[in-house]
Amino acid sequence: MADRDWRNQTVVKEILLLGFGDFPDLQILLFLIFLVIYMATVGGNMLIVVLIVSDQHLHTPMYFFLGNLSCLETYYTSTILPRMLTSLLTGDKTISVIGCFTQLYMFGLLVCTECYLLVSMSYDRYLAICKPLHYSTRMNNRFCLQLAAGSWLNGCLVTTIFILFLSQLTFCGPNKIDHFYCDIIPFMELSCSGKHWIVLLHFVISCVFILPPFLLTLTSYVCIIATILRIPSTTGRQKAFSTCSSHLIVVTIYYGTLMIVYVLPKHDTLSLLNKVFSLSYTVMTPLVNPLIYSLRNREVKEALSKAVSKCGFHKNVLKLCLNHPDTFENLRLSALI
Repeated sequence: MADRDWRNQTVVKEILLLGFGDFPDLQILLFLIFLVIYMATVGGNMLIVVLIVSDQHLHTPMYFFLGNLSCLETYYTSTILPRMLTSLLTGDKTISVIGCFTQLYMFGLLVCTECYLLVSMSYDRYLAICKPLHYSTRMNNRFCLQLAAGSWLNGCLVTTIFILFLSQLTFCGPNKIDHFYCDIIPFMELSCSGKHWIVLLHFVISCVFILPPFLLTLTSYVCIIATILRIPSTTGRQKAFSTCSSHLIVVTIYYGTLMIVYVLPKHDTLSLLNKVFSLSYTVMTPLVNPLIYSLRNREVKEALSKAVSKCGFHKNVLKLCLNHPDTFENLRLSALI
């Protein structure tokens, strides 16, 4: 009987993302705020990538993984914010089911990949602090490439498996999601067929693919902190902790907000709080990551100051050439001679 009931219902073709519709008077203000955040996030993360590629001093395993993380954060925020900005500006809150699947696939892929990248970075710090004599032999270029490629492939594999099973469901309404993006749990609740086994599959995949990276990251930092506390000198402890403090802050913010969102009870009264915490790891974390790494890492600050000074030098040379072409021609001829 239940099977006949859902077959008689209309299949949903579009989904209404309610987003921040509770604040109609603040739509333009929210659009401007999130536009600035999006531009700053993309600009900051791309700057980190450019600095890592262009500066030879940053060609180390730690910064190789940081470059991957910055690329991921750019894709991450580009999966969520452009759609939300369009909705805030035009008032169109609808998204097709195919569009929802696409956003969900990209979001899941990036979340899983970030978990594996974070554990790769924590392992790098573990070797650097706890096993310094083995660091150069273990963290070679080939192994770093394998860890990074494995992170992206694992994220792709996990998400593909889940989305393939999810696509077998029938969605027949209601067609409203009280969120600003296609989150997995509200999206699954729209299904009127096989909801229980897909929830079970989601739980199994989370336990098998998401929980191990978190536990490995946690174990790495327990070992790192224990090793740092055994260093006799205060200066040595501070120096050792400074090499991993940026990554520890990022891991704490990411996993902390992620856990709060998915552990928080799904009541209507807590929907706004759920959106705020979701903003923390989907929007704010990609924004603050470049700030955390650039402000706390001496190497990044030095690379940035070199790039700025180099830019200033080229601008002065160009200005000199434009204002004094005869001088430039004489310098060019003397260089040829």
